Amino acid sequence: MDARRKSPPPVRRGDARRLIALLAALLVITLAAPGIPVARAADPIQVTTTTGMIGDLVRNIGGERVEVVSLMGPGVDPHLYKPSAGDIRKLEGASIIFSNGLELEGRMTDLLVKIDRAGTPAVPVAEGIPEDLLRESPRFAGKYDPHVWFDVTLWQEAARRVADELIAFDPASEATYQANLKAYLAELDALHAYATEAIAGIPDEQRVLVTAHDAFGYFGERYGIEVRGLQGMSTATEATASDIQALAEEIAERRIPAIFVESSVPPATIEAVQAAVRDRGFEVAIGGQLFSDAMGAEGTLEGTYLGMVRHNVDTIVSALSPP
Repeated sequence: MDARRKSPPPVRRGDARRLIALLAALLVITLAAPGIPVARAADPIQVTTTTGMIGDLVRNIGGERVEVVSLMGPGVDPHLYKPSAGDIRKLEGASIIFSNGLELEGRMTDLLVKIDRAGTPAVPVAEGIPEDLLRESPRFAGKYDPHVWFDVTLWQEAARRVADELIAFDPASEATYQANLKAYLAELDALHAYATEAIAGIPDEQRVLVTAHDAFGYFGERYGIEVRGLQGMSTATEATASDIQALAEEIAERRIPAIFVESSVPPATIEAVQAAVRDRGFEVAIGGQLFSDAMGAEGTLEGTYLGMVRHNVDTIVSALSPP
């Protein structure tokens, strides 16, 4: 009898492939067993934002790496907004939260601070902008105008802040965020150039923007148009009868051709100004509706930041330029 051990028959290529497939299947079953979670690095990050403008910004920077829920939809005034129980659940379910900051969110400000301290990053994007670029409130020393999105160059600063925070949270996707940021900054450059050229075409004496509240201060400073807001920087500050009469007197004297309502502010005060101007023998038109503290409906051009700003620019130019 031959004592030498016989060699096993060679494994054919097809058999080897079937063996590898079987081992792979067994590995998946093992990892998926109860109590052993399967890591899925490609799962999108759950992001909750306060305003639609910030939600749009995060979508542009985050791309497919984020799923975004915005608490405040079209026509919602963030200054007066009170979060619902459903909103609290959306905040609790978020991996990271982005807000505007500078007290735009009013009653939500303290809540967002508490959430951040509890361990969920809650990032106020406007508070990363250097203070020397911000408008200080004429009524409250040390308080800054939160409506930074109306200066497109400041919104670029907010975009960079969002990118930095997403990279810190998800460093593996840094290349994606950097590429998306670069592309979006180029779109914002084009929007800034468009607004600059369009507003400059309005005759100097008619380049006056009258709105329901002082939301367009950054827009005025950046694009060279005088801004007169009936209410203060926050709609929580109510206009008085004397405020309405004083503004009406100025409009009549200067023959300002149009004034504007805002999508997130009831039109009653601007309509009262129009009536008071009419009492002085001058007819001022309501030049259209501007999007100030909220964007338009989802799925519309105005439901994006780029479209919202273009709509505002086009509406202002059309109403204030000579026929």
